[in-house]
Amino acid sequence: MTKKALITGITGQDGSYLAELLLEKGYDVHGIVRRSSSFNTERLDPIFQDPHDSDRHLFLHYGDLNDGVNLINLIREINPDEVYNLGAQSHVRVSFDQPVFTGDVTGIAAMRLLEAIRSAGVETKIYQASSSEMFGATPPPQAEDTPFYPRSPYGVAKVYAYWATKNYREAYGMFAVNGILFNHESPRRGETFVTRKVTRAVARIKAGLQPALHMGNLDAVRDWGYAPEYVEGMWRMLQHDTPQDFVLATGTAYSVKDFVRMAFEHADLEWEKYVKHDERYERPTEVDALIGDASKAERELGWVPKVLPPDLVKIMVDADIQQLDDERSGRKVRIDH
Repeated sequence: MTKKALITGITGQDGSYLAELLLEKGYDVHGIVRRSSSFNTERLDPIFQDPHDSDRHLFLHYGDLNDGVNLINLIREINPDEVYNLGAQSHVRVSFDQPVFTGDVTGIAAMRLLEAIRSAGVETKIYQASSSEMFGATPPPQAEDTPFYPRSPYGVAKVYAYWATKNYREAYGMFAVNGILFNHESPRRGETFVTRKVTRAVARIKAGLQPALHMGNLDAVRDWGYAPEYVEGMWRMLQHDTPQDFVLATGTAYSVKDFVRMAFEHADLEWEKYVKHDERYERPTEVDALIGDASKAERELGWVPKVLPPDLVKIMVDADIQQLDDERSGRKVRIDH
């Protein structure tokens, strides 16, 4: 029998890659999208436009993580084998400007989804997208048993969702897992996130369309991986014999300055000529270093990242240069990476 999966946040970076992965594995994939006055499903275009799509099954449903009744009805209707909760307000800097909204859709909404599954009486497995931002000020390396010390409303909301997931697992015997993912990027990353902001600016500067790149803290250290590999890790967590929490990370440490330097060098540009400091992009409380220890995922899931930051930077810069070239020549842009 064909497996069914439900993905919240299916129109985002991770959601689109996960949908592709599950379709390739023969799933029927259902996604929840918010009703909007404009189309926001461009990351799913590679699926809809695939000429070999006849045997694939993708279904989109209007809904919202703030609407518990609608969630219950959807879950009963779909009766999914697996649920992946990727929906959230996921921008850390924005969470300082919209802390209450972030707390609702990133934190409380996870509880709302868990309760909807319980109330619907559906036997399913659920993946909760947790975040390395939960560790915050706790020194690296960070693993599954590292204490949390969040430094943003986003991190606080993710801690709430983490403990809600763990509580429902223990209280109701649900197959509920937390995937504690460190930063993972791709050409599908939103343009306001720092990595994509950098690679897009490199493409525009090289083309003479942008004079400079304004950045905040360049000294923050992060563990950057490649998003398509990380969504496979999500899937592997739900195939495990028992529900457990896992860290996914590369174990490498690069500063924002390192990322900037590598991106500009790949385009044969000197980054110091173009990068300007702008305090508007500083966070009120900064997270100095996030470096993950994914040895448990390697040991129990067989998950090992292959794309490390230097290659990730090249993938993203090349994709943004190509996208800009396509836009300027009038060709339809399609992000397949």
